[in-house]
Amino acid sequence: MPVSTSSYADLVFTGGPVHTVDAARSRARSVAVRGGRIIAVGHDEVRELIGPGTEVVDLAGKLLLPGFQDAHVHPVGGGVEMGQCDLTGAVTAEEYQGIIRRYADAHPDAEWITGGGWSMEAFPGGLPTREFLDALVPDRPVYLVNRDHHGGWANSRALELCSVRRETSDPADGRIERDADGEPTGMLQEGAMGLVARYVPEVTDDQLLDGLLRAQALLHSHGITAWQDALLGDHAGMADPARAYRAAARDGLLTARVVGSLWWDRTRGEEQIPELMARRAELSTGDRLSASTVKIMQDGVAENHTAAMLDPYLTACGCASDNSGISFIDPKLLSSYVTSLDAAGFQVHFHALGDRAVREALDAVGAARAANGWTDTRPHLAHLQVVHPSDVPRFRELGATANIQALWAAHEPQMDELTIPFLGAERAAQQYPFGDLLRAGATLCAGSDWPVSSPDPLAALQVAVTRQEPGSDEPVFLPEQRIDLGAAVAAYTAGTAYVNHLDDTGSIRVGHLADLTVLDRDIFAGAAEEIAAAEVVATYVGGERVYSAQG
Repeated sequence: MPVSTSSYADLVFTGGPVHTVDAARSRARSVAVRGGRIIAVGHDEVRELIGPGTEVVDLAGKLLLPGFQDAHVHPVGGGVEMGQCDLTGAVTAEEYQGIIRRYADAHPDAEWITGGGWSMEAFPGGLPTREFLDALVPDRPVYLVNRDHHGGWANSRALELCSVRRETSDPADGRIERDADGEPTGMLQEGAMGLVARYVPEVTDDQLLDGLLRAQALLHSHGITAWQDALLGDHAGMADPARAYRAAARDGLLTARVVGSLWWDRTRGEEQIPELMARRAELSTGDRLSASTVKIMQDGVAENHTAAMLDPYLTACGCASDNSGISFIDPKLLSSYVTSLDAAGFQVHFHALGDRAVREALDAVGAARAANGWTDTRPHLAHLQVVHPSDVPRFRELGATANIQALWAAHEPQMDELTIPFLGAERAAQQYPFGDLLRAGATLCAGSDWPVSSPDPLAALQVAVTRQEPGSDEPVFLPEQRIDLGAAVAAYTAGTAYVNHLDDTGSIRVGHLADLTVLDRDIFAGAAEEIAAAEVVATYVGGERVYSAQG
């Protein structure tokens, strides 16, 4: 059948396979794009749309997928940290010692030494000390956040400058770690981070923009075409990333599609909603940037015993302690706030890690549904480390999406040494219940929480399928919670597109935006243990190539 010149495609992928994430047709061999959108999905017949000006990509057996979308990530902070004292990738105290010393020596004029990415398991009990830093940098303040960004590590000079002393009280939402004499050790948990972080020199607008662009390039290299930034606002001394996004969108530098989660200040109440509405209007600048979500952090993390649990943590001897973690917002107030946000058209993105926090978040979603009906706000709960079995079916019943960070669902030192012994066997068996959630009919989306953990979706897909870290010989972690590769890919594409309200992305269908990723192999054809070995060859947003492995 002849094709008119005006009907030719701008871009054609041929020689598949193509994994469409479309239930009606999961596989194809060719895809055609015109004007940034997909105009044909099929087989050899799509070649009829090739004209004199068409760019043809011969996949030659490489896999074409919808672009990955990260449902919970902190790109600007991660990008900024890449330019600071970056401890990411190192795993021992000795390695940290070398990196910190080299960075301090290379930056003699830096007023503060800042950065982060260290792992708790490198130190006894997950608690490094100020003396460790004092030996490396005695004359300047040092402040380094850990890889999960729920704790900060300061030297004596920083504590002194910030007046953190024996008599300093713990904030309501955090804890100052102390030695046997009551002196601060240098480790600050959760809200206590702000005691030092507020004095750290503010990151400049140029540094924020550079961090965003550095992160955007990294995420595109992993096949990521869209994401939800999990924190726009000022928190724990971190600069507001919104400034960078606004500048990048204004200057045409934002090549990804971004949904921003506006930070809910837990020291305030519903009076902040009009301000959030104003920020939503200010930051929703077009098809590349919107700020239609509010982020509520309901608890902390299990490793430092601030994740909110239904029952107390255990002590080192296996006895019940008097600590069940922290619910940062009173549950009754949480339900009221979420109901009001839902009525104002906001999606709520919860940080809910412990089983009590998960239940409180689901109760709040239920309250909003009862008061407002089923609006199209698409709430989602991130992290979900421990979910009580009775709450698993509530995700489907309430229309709450489960936002999973699959890389965490494996045996590794932080899990085995700092978490499982203090949860006990019953709760440890309820961790990251991806399989149960999927079987119960929950919608899954997926994210990395980078820079907390790697932004690589392929590594996350492998862990979701195997429940083992790539290359690990540790036992499978709760094998009944493994999910199949198709479901994992759907979470990282269509599932996140759903929570991002990017309904014309996330699958390869006619009419959808051509946000696409090419892998060097068909990950569905090989062993599950080889998924993470695949590499991204190219990434496209709206039919424009934003990353190529060939440079």
